[in-house]
Amino acid sequence: MSVSTTEQLGEHSGADHLRSVQAVTLPERVRELADAYDRHFEERDRFLWQWIYSLFPSFTLSSVADEHAAHVREQKTVLTMYVTVLDDLIECHGDRRTFREACRLHADHVDADPERAAVDAETFAFIQRLWTEFEDGLDDAPRREEFADVFAYDFGQTADAMEYSALVSDNPQMANLTGATQYDSHNMVMFPYADVDLMYSPAFDPADLGAVRNTLWDLQEMARIGNWLTTWEREVVEGDYSAGVVVAAIEEGVVSHTEVAAADDCEGVVEAIRASGLEERFRRRWQRTYDDVKSRRADAGSVDLSALLTGMETVFEYHLASEGLK
Repeated sequence: MSVSTTEQLGEHSGADHLRSVQAVTLPERVRELADAYDRHFEERDRFLWQWIYSLFPSFTLSSVADEHAAHVREQKTVLTMYVTVLDDLIECHGDRRTFREACRLHADHVDADPERAAVDAETFAFIQRLWTEFEDGLDDAPRREEFADVFAYDFGQTADAMEYSALVSDNPQMANLTGATQYDSHNMVMFPYADVDLMYSPAFDPADLGAVRNTLWDLQEMARIGNWLTTWEREVVEGDYSAGVVVAAIEEGVVSHTEVAAADDCEGVVEAIRASGLEERFRRRWQRTYDDVKSRRADAGSVDLSALLTGMETVFEYHLASEGLK
């Protein structure tokens, strides 16, 4: 390729993308939940929900039936809010008690007990509301039962990714890029999102499931790279050292885990990482993965995997445009 995809993406106007996100009108159900989020948490503003809501059509499986598309978009936005709250609890608040209790909401073997949580009853009730809104919203899914076990497993991986990320932040000496790629990438929720799509895909052929999931492994890493590139500086300031860019910097001696963990003023750590060339290396890694997926001829007759890959270009572009805003 004479011009890389990442270079082409960089030529687009980030301002245009930001304007399109800011112009998004969230559906009433999502707005009500966003208002409730604002009353209980302060880490995210409305931009994040507008950002993900605007992007979902770009990477929704083509097999989703048209009559379900709007509802699926809402469902995945509500799921994102629940994931974000879990992430806020363990990453921003260091509140493992509430995180683990909240995780019981999506696990069917033990009931959640608000009294075991560290937050007040009203805040925990909001967390329960988010999960219930999502779960009840699946009632009309034509293939809910067929993909319920797959979703439950995949969402468990997402929750584990959050706990892994928090563990690395508490113990920077255990950071390694293999772990960041294999564990932390599940925080992108790509597999659960696809599972929701499949629940609303009446014509999807189960024989295509392996090809879809094989592609998702790569697309999930691509999504994670886009997120790492545009959030790692903010996360370092917040005491989160699990982003792949930071992990690679520790592994390669750009900064030591002691420096990272001890830094009251993070500017020195941030400047060292910026000067290391690691960000460009991750851009090239995104490009190689993109090229590899594009060169394959995935055999999936009931879903357009090439359209899904094209959607990830849009996701990457919007990550770059929103740096520092989410």
